Amino acid sequence: QVQLVESGGGSVQAGGSLRLSCAASGYTYSSYCLGWFRQAPGKEREGVAAIYTGGGSTYYADSVKGRFTISQDNAKSTTYLQMNSLKPEDTAMYYCAADWGMYGGSYALRAKEYNYWGQGTQVTVSS
Repeated sequence: QVQLVESGGGSVQAGGSLRLSCAASGYTYSSYCLGWFRQAPGKEREGVAAIYTGGGSTYYADSVKGRFTISQDNAKSTTYLQMNSLKPEDTAMYYCAADWGMYGGSYALRAKEYNYWGQGTQVTVSS
């Protein structure tokens, strides 16, 4: 059974940094698409960044380009989201999600394309 466990959330001041981790387990095939999503109260879930572990292709929402970096440690089956220059509008619950039937591309930041989700980790950025 696939499990995704996020960690690394917390509270920081604007301009600060956080690194989120998503540890995956219970899967067979090592190539999959892993995405980070966020949802603020009263807002829809939005895709932030994604990576296809098979080739390393990465995808970012315009709102985080140049500030967030997604990376993969295949040996640890862990995906990271390094978040720098955080802004109050980055405040949200952050979720990682995985899918073994998608290879990235234009669907990589679409939540409905993912079948497996973690429980989420809260990120709060104060001004």
